[in-house]
Amino acid sequence: MTVPGRRSSTFSRLLRHGFTDPSGAERLLDLPELIALRDDSVLLDALGATADPDLALRGLVRLVEAQPDEERQTLTSTLLSAKPFRDRLLGVLGASEALADHLARHPRDWQALVTYEAVDLNPGVAEFEQGLAEATDPVSLRVSYRRCLLAIAARDVCGTAEVAQTAAELADLATATLRAALAIARAAAPADAAHCRLAVIAMGKCGGHELNYVSDVDVIFVAEPVDGADEGKAMQAATRLASHLMRICSETTVEGAIWPVDANLRPEGRNGPLVRTLSSHLAYYQRWAKTWEFQALLKARAVAGDPELGGEYIDAVSPLVWQAAERENFVPDVQKMRRRVVDNIPAAQVDRELKLGPGGLRDVEFAVQLLQLVHGRGDATLHSGKTLDALKALAAGGYVGRADAAQLDEAYRFLRAMEHRIQLYRLRRTHLVPEGETDLRRLGRSLGLRTDPVAELNKEWKRHASVVRRLHEKLFYRPLLDAVAQLTPGESRLSSKAAGQRLEALGYADPAAALRHLEALASGVTRKAAIQRTLLPVLLGWFADSADPDAGLLGFRKVSDALGKTPWYLRLLRDEGAAAENLARVLSAGRMAPDLLLRAPEAVAILGDPEGLKPRGRDHLEQEILAAVGRADGAEQAVAAARGVRRRELFRTAAADLIGSYGTEDSPRELDPGALVDRVGLALTDLNAATISGAVRAAVREGWGDTLPTRFAVIGMGRFGGHELGYGSDADVLFVHEPREGVDEQEAAKAANQIVTEIRRLLQVPTTDPPLLIDADLRPEGKRGPMVRTLKSYAAYYHRWSLAWEAQALLRAETMAGDRELGKRFIELIDPLRYPAEGLGEDAVREIRRLKARMETERLPRGADPTLHTKLGRGGLSDVEWTVQLFQMQHGWAEPGLRTTRTREALAAAHSAGLVPTEEAETLDEAWLLATRVRNAVMLVRGRPGDTFPSDGRELAAVGRYLGYGPGRVGEMVDDYRRITRRARAVVEDLFYGG
Repeated sequence: MTVPGRRSSTFSRLLRHGFTDPSGAERLLDLPELIALRDDSVLLDALGATADPDLALRGLVRLVEAQPDEERQTLTSTLLSAKPFRDRLLGVLGASEALADHLARHPRDWQALVTYEAVDLNPGVAEFEQGLAEATDPVSLRVSYRRCLLAIAARDVCGTAEVAQTAAELADLATATLRAALAIARAAAPADAAHCRLAVIAMGKCGGHELNYVSDVDVIFVAEPVDGADEGKAMQAATRLASHLMRICSETTVEGAIWPVDANLRPEGRNGPLVRTLSSHLAYYQRWAKTWEFQALLKARAVAGDPELGGEYIDAVSPLVWQAAERENFVPDVQKMRRRVVDNIPAAQVDRELKLGPGGLRDVEFAVQLLQLVHGRGDATLHSGKTLDALKALAAGGYVGRADAAQLDEAYRFLRAMEHRIQLYRLRRTHLVPEGETDLRRLGRSLGLRTDPVAELNKEWKRHASVVRRLHEKLFYRPLLDAVAQLTPGESRLSSKAAGQRLEALGYADPAAALRHLEALASGVTRKAAIQRTLLPVLLGWFADSADPDAGLLGFRKVSDALGKTPWYLRLLRDEGAAAENLARVLSAGRMAPDLLLRAPEAVAILGDPEGLKPRGRDHLEQEILAAVGRADGAEQAVAAARGVRRRELFRTAAADLIGSYGTEDSPRELDPGALVDRVGLALTDLNAATISGAVRAAVREGWGDTLPTRFAVIGMGRFGGHELGYGSDADVLFVHEPREGVDEQEAAKAANQIVTEIRRLLQVPTTDPPLLIDADLRPEGKRGPMVRTLKSYAAYYHRWSLAWEAQALLRAETMAGDRELGKRFIELIDPLRYPAEGLGEDAVREIRRLKARMETERLPRGADPTLHTKLGRGGLSDVEWTVQLFQMQHGWAEPGLRTTRTREALAAAHSAGLVPTEEAETLDEAWLLATRVRNAVMLVRGRPGDTFPSDGRELAAVGRYLGYGPGRVGEMVDDYRRITRRARAVVEDLFYGG
């Protein structure tokens, strides 16, 4: 008897044996049905060895209660006397609630676990067919299927079969089930069966002999008419048989479903016919099939129906699979396929996704299949549908490093074991790791983790996922380095031909040159070469993820050659996680940023500093440049120093823009194009203003010492004044001066003109640094007018001669350098012109519209596509800016928000004032941002400015990548541009031209 307040000895024993609800377990053990078992220590030990002792005991009680009276004694005595049976039954009951339900419904099926002969340890299709032989309808087929599944699960949870064997047994059971289902379908329609030969081809995991407990069974149907039969009628008969087979397996009955049969991998997917002839299959694959379809055919295996026809199908398609790497579109297809497909996974599930998440099963499977496609055309040992067998063959052939293959093999087995046990619990199709403590505890214990199951499970899972994530890219690239470095004698390695094939498959246009670069970087036994061999596998993957991998690798070699002897360089790339990826993105995204970097490679340090990519403000830049000018000997040296700072900051701005546009593994790409455009425009404006300030200081000091005879200011115009500079923009300016007191006007004018001439010369002197082009064509009288005027001269001209376009150009005027007080007075002078009191008259509006229409017809370059020209084309920059500027001139006098030099700010102010409806304002803003980004992209990619999309395919793809379009989406990008700008032009027609 138990003393009140004290736990019984049974309670304590249950607790020690792993029960989480000992009190409930005690009550169950006291049931009359278990009276023969309750005091048996062997039973408690066996229950304690299961994944979930509480679940196992509940399942056992249900099974015993369900037994007929005459069978109950047989079950209990067998349970106590036969250890193999005891372990198998309780192991299943402790791991699978669904199979416990089956045993409760079919209480005699426990006998399927009693026999323990050699054949039971390695059953094949024949044994499973025997197990399903009595099934004559969908319901009995499900019962027989579950009975066979019991034995597979028992071997799995008891450790008799390892994970790959379990997966193979599940595939063999699926094969036997498809055959049984086809037999039932034929029996139901003997006339259809007589008209056709039908073969069932297993695909996916079933075809690869690596099925899960619950998974879609992917199939393809191929059929031929029997001799003398009409082909059309034969295909209809075969389609009816195939459809019936699918329903037999997929439909839910009183015994549930077996698994869905999915035929969507067939030619044309769900839009194509369910059944085709062999010749129809071949015609499709030879002409229309995409690379992923050949990847799917890697696992094709004839499993049911006419064996001769199935064999003919496999023999016919296999050569096509291994020729896929020679197809014209293989490289772009591979680049698309290599990107992880996680966009459709809800954000809350990404970290629990065992299959598709980072470091998941799909990573291993895809990597292995891709390497098979690339190298299998010349090596038949790689022709296996099983992931682990193929991985082993890849390692044996030197296509994958042996250590990497061993680590991936271990990780894949662990992740598949997790997947099996998760699905086994309720026999539901899921790849999500559970969140509940009880579920995680059962999962951990089922994998042999007993000390602290939940903590140990999470640790092991994360460790293996991390291995997969780390090796996923290195798997492709490390053997390439082994091939060129040749450090380990006797080790299997890629041949030069195989290495070239792999590089070509991963997007490198010149594999031979790429191999030379790798050899130069990674050969030898120096510490530098050793670090490069560590870095390059990852870097090569990032390069391949861009539109121009060759340029990325070449740039990296040049930077490494320049900085290789500098101790901090390789240490930066090795130790600063973001630096290496940032460098890879910058080097492979186009010409401009790498050109800037190679002129002064030490700027690579910017990429490793967390604050390094943030733009420096104008005050900071001006302070640095003026200090450098002050230390220099002579004007040319001073401006050379200023231009050096400008080159460094151009690189910083371009690098930040590229990295923000592409995104990295740790930092997603910037989704707001407005933020990117504004950041670039402001950074470049501040940089050019500071550089011009330095040039003015240098020119004054060289010719006049500390003080110029005249006050002098530089007024920014156009995109410069609007803080909207692009990478290819000139600096539009006006120069204004005012003689100092007592200085002769002619002397002052001469000094001002000398300053203008000198700063323009200094900023364009040919050096390794990019020039800063000064454009003063917006001055009064244009190119025919004086380069610099006094403030009084500007006042007189604007009062008497100013034209509408000049007042419009002044909307963007802002002081950028020189005498701030003089600049302020110039702005006060022009404000009444650009924001005229009471707005514009009808004549002025008509004149502005006339000028705009004339510009559209006369200034668009000959042969340019008006739908794609970013500046002057339909719905481009000019359309949006003239529309906004018209509102500024009409309403700026009354709306303070419109008095800004910045297009987007003025558009937002016009919207806030009710002048532009919300939808129209958003349309104009979207088009202006897109056109601006296209211009920036062209400069970044080509290294020279342009107003339309590049014609070169690789350059066009690089522009697309910058804009967020993945491989193969160039057409979509151009279509989007036309659609967005077409809508903007419709708004311009309404708002600017008055409908």
